[in-house]
Amino acid sequence: MVRCSNNLVGILNFVVFLLSVPILAGGIWLSQKGSTECERFLDKPVIALGVFLMVVAIAGLIGSCCRVTWLLWTYLFVMFLLILLVFSITVFAFVVTNKGAGETVSGKGYKEYRLGDYSNWLQNRVNDDKNWNKIRSCLVDSKVCSKLEAKLVDVPVTNFYQEHLTALQSGCCKPSDQCGFNYNSATNWTKTAVTHPNQDCQLWDNAPDKLCFDCQSCKAGLLDNVKSAWKKVAVVNIIFLVFLIIVYSVGCCALRNNRRDGSYSRTYGYKP
Repeated sequence: MVRCSNNLVGILNFVVFLLSVPILAGGIWLSQKGSTECERFLDKPVIALGVFLMVVAIAGLIGSCCRVTWLLWTYLFVMFLLILLVFSITVFAFVVTNKGAGETVSGKGYKEYRLGDYSNWLQNRVNDDKNWNKIRSCLVDSKVCSKLEAKLVDVPVTNFYQEHLTALQSGCCKPSDQCGFNYNSATNWTKTAVTHPNQDCQLWDNAPDKLCFDCQSCKAGLLDNVKSAWKKVAVVNIIFLVFLIIVYSVGCCALRNNRRDGSYSRTYGYKP
């Protein structure tokens, strides 16, 4: 008799196999069609994830449906490691994103961001020149500031100050309010002769590929985006973790069935 748990493991892994196909295809598409370094940077992790899910799903399918006990053992071992990995990543994500938030500016519709407000681990990642040069290139390629300039063309300063800018727009596309620069447009400001304690004021440049991309505020704006994204990913990870635990539990039942059927086969010469 075909065991219910074996069938359920087979069905769940067939679904995982189907999901792995578009993931793998997406990674291959990125490697071939990615127009920027940032897009191509994602291709290898996506391909690796697709291949991993496909191999694990196939192992689960064969191990449960064909009663290959050693393959099911391997499948459950990998699943156990995956559960530990997802759990660790989820805890880590909550720990490193528990600090940092934008500061409200009086009379302005946007917030400003300070790098020192975020966790030391995140700060170290963006303060590394090699890392930041890659991130900076991606930000320029994404045209986050060019799009802001096009959206707010000919907008007077009073209207600009009421705009609800994103963390990246606020941190990378304009100088800090502390600088006291004169507004020309959303991404064009005239520096004043006053010496400013905020070092970002000295780094500001009206060139579209410079602006405040080297400022601490830009790094802080990026980290605020990362914080928001990681919190969402952590919630998804919790749901995924519950799914993995259910699959693992059902897989353990299927393994027990395989071993029991193997015992019957050796004793009576047939499988029930």
